[in-house]
Parts: sequence; C-alpha cells; structure tokens
Amino acid sequence: MGAWELLLVGVVMLLGLCGVLVPGVPGSWLVWAGVLWWALQEPNGLAWSVLVGATVVLLLSQAVRWQLPPRRLRESGATHRMAAFAGGGALLGFCLVPVVGALPGFLGGLYLSERARLGGRGEAVTAVRTALRAGGWNVFAELFACLLIVGAWVGAVVAGGG
Repeated sequence: MGAWELLLVGVVMLLGLCGVLVPGVPGSWLVWAGVLWWALQEPNGLAWSVLVGATVVLLLSQAVRWQLPPRRLRESGATHRMAAFAGGGALLGFCLVPVVGALPGFLGGLYLSERARLGGRGEAVTAVRTALRAGGWNVFAELFACLLIVGAWVGAVVAGGG
C-alpha cells in the first residue's frame, strides 16, 4: 500500500474519531472501515490480526455502551465546543500517556471547556458531572475503543505491516 493510500486510510479514521463526538455519525464504524480497507490492501497476518482485534474491541465497546445510560447530552447543555475539548483532551492524553491517558485527557478537556464557559470551579465540576451522567461515559467508551483501534493500526503500519 502506497503512502497516499495510507494517508487516505488515516483520514477516514480521523473522520471516524471526529464522528464519535457528533451525534448520529457512525464514527466507530468509519474507523473499522478504515482498518478493513487497509487489511484488504495488505493481506498479511499482521493486518488481519489488527482487523480481528478492531472487530473484537468494537463489539466489546458496543456491549459496554448498552450497559450505560442512553445519550441525552443535548438536554444536559452539552455543546459542540465541549465535545471538541473532550475529544482533543482524550487524543492528547492517549498520545502523551499511552492508553491510560485518554481518561484524564477526556475529563480534563470537559473541565477546561466548562471552566472557560462558566468561570467558576464549582460550576464547572457540576457541569462535568451532569454531562458524564447524561451520556458522557457513553461517548468516552466509544471514543476510547476507536483510539485503541487507531493506535493499533498506527503501530502496525510503523512496524511494517503497511
């Protein structure tokens, strides 16, 4: 697979990551489709292992999400800016402290967004708790699964599977 094709697969996965934060967009399935596209173009054991792993991670995340309360973020006052801060924080945390940094990054992004919007620490903490109860954990579960998949894909490409 050439560099341009890898770049296109990466763009599809990036759109999927962004799509996780937008209600109604099948972000996790876009990430999975990117892995599928790559695995079909690179028919080797590593590529197929990443595809199988991505499928298992997505199915597990769906099972976890079914156990969580449904998304009602709009009623809680969640904004697009909050989603962007939370997603950016999760991505930054995932990269700085691999895997486990996604949770503090997600929570930190939510907090920074609400602190900038509301001004006070107490109000921001209350707003973050409200957002998490209204479906924030649901969004985090899906985003974390997608980050794991993209991380595995990047690792496989760097290791020579692409």
